[in-house]
Amino acid sequence: MAKVEIYSTMWCPFCHHAKRLLSNKGVEFTEIDVGMSGTKKKEMLVRAEGRRTVPQIFIDDVGIGGCDELYALESDGKLDPMLT
Repeated sequence: MAKVEIYSTMWCPFCHHAKRLLSNKGVEFTEIDVGMSGTKKKEMLVRAEGRRTVPQIFIDDVGIGGCDELYALESDGKLDPMLT
């Protein structure tokens, strides 16, 4: 199974949608809350090449973007191969 990391905040509805999709697929992921940590927010900005919105999702250290991009991968049938 791929390593999945999600930079998120606890009040973000898009974060909740992304986590729900992954959870429903049985995917384990590491959640990194940037809401209370400036250090983690800076880490996210570097890894996400300056993208500031949450969630920022990484699969095997490759940034795929946010919730919309995650659902687009799912819709196109490209998410499952990335997760195996």
